[in-house]
Amino acid sequence: MFIDEVKIYVKAGNGGDGCSSLYKDIFNRIGSPDGGPGGNGGDVVLEVDHNVQTLLDFQYRQHHEAERGYHGSSTHKKGARGKDLVIKVPPGTLVKDADTGLVMRDLITIGDRVIIAKGGHGGRGNSRNYDATKGAPGQEKTVLLELKLIADAGIIGYPNAGKSTLISKISSAHPKIASYPFTTKEPVLGVVRIHEEAVLVVAEIPGLIEGAHEGRGLGDKFLRHVERTKVLIHLVDISAFEGRDPIQDYKKLNFELKAYSKKLAKKFQFIALNKIDITDAEAHLKKFKKAFPKKKVFPISAVTGKGVKELLQAVYKKAKSTKSDGKE
Repeated sequence: MFIDEVKIYVKAGNGGDGCSSLYKDIFNRIGSPDGGPGGNGGDVVLEVDHNVQTLLDFQYRQHHEAERGYHGSSTHKKGARGKDLVIKVPPGTLVKDADTGLVMRDLITIGDRVIIAKGGHGGRGNSRNYDATKGAPGQEKTVLLELKLIADAGIIGYPNAGKSTLISKISSAHPKIASYPFTTKEPVLGVVRIHEEAVLVVAEIPGLIEGAHEGRGLGDKFLRHVERTKVLIHLVDISAFEGRDPIQDYKKLNFELKAYSKKLAKKFQFIALNKIDITDAEAHLKKFKKAFPKKKVFPISAVTGKGVKELLQAVYKKAKSTKSDGKE
């Protein structure tokens, strides 16, 4: 199961209490204060880990609490600091305060980390002739985690355009493939080896429909996964399957991209006209080229592999020369 949005509750550790103690011996019958301070509570830290791919684990564990600081003790001994709680998240995790909606951090690179809840300070001991105090409480927060996949290229298109067939052809990813729409219900990542040392990470985005930018068909959730990609592969069914119009499909999907995000609409697109092996596809190909004479198109067949190699080489060259979007 691919989980890309979750809400969690975090609490940093409370500070340990300061100690109230008097040291007495045969020479000091009145006693002198020797209570040590309490230790600070542990912080709650989010850290990017390449071994984590989704937010699925947070569906089953939504409460996270760091260790409290230890109490101070006599003979001026300070309590130990509570251990930090380090929570592993996948690359591309956007961290928001659930109450205010403010972005706390955008965690992209492996090893990126952020303290989202600070541990409470330890209480003061009475060793300096002050009254001992209790430790301060640790911060508590409800945090919203949103995952946006990080990939070199994102494959977009209407349902049944052949996205799953293409990614299964070019990588080891094996999404469900069927002849009915909405077969793919979650984003799929695939690693494409162009040649021995060249690797391209491709994300297949579930089929988008009209109104996707408003959330229709979960389109807004899917669209956010192409925000971090360097380039887009716009897959169009050029066979006009079931009476579809390839020209209108291309125009409408670009409208959805622009309505969702102007930045997304400006991403470089490779127009891949799929199902060129099907009867009558050539006639629709000519119409498409005539409608968009200045657009470079890649006629392909995801089933037979025709034209796919040329498409991938062009995508790889462009993606590697394009800078990542970086943090939001």
